[in-house]
Amino acid sequence: MEELTHAATSQQEWNESYYFIFYDKEKKFGGMSRIGFKPNKKEGMTFFFLFLPDGSVGAYHANDDASSYPESFRVSNVEHKCLEDGRWHYSFEGPMLIFNNPRNFAKLQENPEVISDLVGTKVILDYTAFSDTYEYSEHMTPESLEIGKKTGDMHWEQIGKVTGTVKVGEDTFTIEGCIGQRDHTYGIRDWTGIGNWFYFVIWFNENLCVNPAAVVMNDGRIGSGGFIYKDGVNIPLKEIKMLDHSYEENGVYPISTELELTDQHGQRYILKAFPGQVVPVPFRGDSGSMSFLIQSFGTFQLDDLDGGYGSYEVLRRANP
Repeated sequence: MEELTHAATSQQEWNESYYFIFYDKEKKFGGMSRIGFKPNKKEGMTFFFLFLPDGSVGAYHANDDASSYPESFRVSNVEHKCLEDGRWHYSFEGPMLIFNNPRNFAKLQENPEVISDLVGTKVILDYTAFSDTYEYSEHMTPESLEIGKKTGDMHWEQIGKVTGTVKVGEDTFTIEGCIGQRDHTYGIRDWTGIGNWFYFVIWFNENLCVNPAAVVMNDGRIGSGGFIYKDGVNIPLKEIKMLDHSYEENGVYPISTELELTDQHGQRYILKAFPGQVVPVPFRGDSGSMSFLIQSFGTFQLDDLDGGYGSYEVLRRANP
């Protein structure tokens, strides 16, 4: 396993973050959580979203002064904990806001009436890896590293199995070995200084997973990274070409994405991606710029293979 904490540089936006995602395809239930620390700004941030079978979303979003870091990875009621044997334990206990229309999350500060309900929630989940850890930057080109310099210096991904229980109000979901994934990054993370990015965590089965990610510049250049996990081996992605990236009229909410992926062996794949329910997380910069981090579970097709599922994430800058 990689080192879990790193010394911060003097730059204000230096960040170390830990991300976790799981989805039970049969139950149509999953979640995603992020813990991030900017120690130079004394800022910790977390979110935990639960995507419920009826199409609604449970949401928790909080900030603190990052005082727990680096001794522990906890912000407010959310904790990501690495155990001595390499497993991870994810926990949350407290109130969650329920949004029948998940897009209303972006309107919460201006209009609290968009909340559909408030329910007690308890999450206890354990993650056990079944793939080797993959580090992005080791396999990225110098141009891609330069384009992606505001998204982190180092980026690790690892696929695993998730078990545990999630209680949302009166409903209890038992998770029995669904696929999940963890992510760890450090470096500058400037939410409003980056134009756009996409980050997909895709599972077809335990022997085939795909994880493409890229920063997309206004001039069309792409800083890309990622890998394909096939039959127990992480295969780096050498190149990602954007064939199509469609958005609704507001330019924020995605409709679909089509990519051409080329791995280090020269094999090419066509990936088609479609988001499900969308949760927009707003970030406002010091200069007034606004970006939305779009969180969604989507469906995916790799060449002629249907049935892919996992996270469909994009970052969109709403104004210059």
